[in-house]
Amino acid sequence: MALRANLNEVLVFLAVVDAGSFVAGGQAMGLTRSAAGKAVGRLEDRLGARLLNRTTRTLSLTDEGRVFYDRGQRILAAVDEAEASVAGNAGTPRGLLRLTVPDAFGRMVILPLLARYLAAWPELQVEVSFTDRRADIVEEGFDLAVRIGGATSDSRLVSRVVGRHRAVLCAAPSYIAARGEPAGIDDLERHDRLIFRSRGRSHIWRFRDDDGGWARVQGSGRLRLDSGEALRDAAVAGLGLALLPDFLVAGDVAAGRLRHLLPGLDAGDVEILAIYPSRRLLEPRVRRFIDLMVAELGG
Repeated sequence: MALRANLNEVLVFLAVVDAGSFVAGGQAMGLTRSAAGKAVGRLEDRLGARLLNRTTRTLSLTDEGRVFYDRGQRILAAVDEAEASVAGNAGTPRGLLRLTVPDAFGRMVILPLLARYLAAWPELQVEVSFTDRRADIVEEGFDLAVRIGGATSDSRLVSRVVGRHRAVLCAAPSYIAARGEPAGIDDLERHDRLIFRSRGRSHIWRFRDDDGGWARVQGSGRLRLDSGEALRDAAVAGLGLALLPDFLVAGDVAAGRLRHLLPGLDAGDVEILAIYPSRRLLEPRVRRFIDLMVAELGG
């Protein structure tokens, strides 16, 4: 009985947060405003932490409340997943989906997918961190990370290729006028190269040589940045050569702000990865969004 009472208080808290008030949250649970308020109060007393900031007009989550709400939504989603596994259906995406995505790729490619995803599943909420910093998914509580290249070696995580883009070597006309155009792989070392570097790791430039192997371009580059969009801006400004995914530079190449160099050079595909914590059951909100990315990005 104690466990059931505790779970009921958690459900009341989630309903109050979703509804934005004790009145509406209580009604959703078949309770009066007073009963809903007392249930949340008992939950806070048991946890020893305030979950909600209360004023006469509004409710807002405390830091502790936000963490508890996120975990509560995951529990509900896991229950849905368990029911779906028995019922034989895919489950309904609901609750909060927390994503971390690369800044430019996230805004240009992922955001339009999210708009369709939210329209399809009205019980779903999404919180997105747009950053080129590689977040610790487990420690920071993300459900899913989308990354460009570099499969994870973290045993706590699972990675899946959801799409691929071509890598394009490019530079601004002003840079080419000042430094000349590279004639081949061996010529790249004498040029200023713009390098992506994050958390102490630099992106390695490599190209397929005439023998079918991979030739690595030596040197670290004078300018190193942790943002793909900043690398593109630096290239447009004439600061050096850039090796970037085609989605990021296609508009600049078409407009003449950048020139595609050595188009016959094979730099390989840039993999788009979905990375998520290893779990026996993957919540419907995560699994369905991964499926959508695979369908739309050609994974």
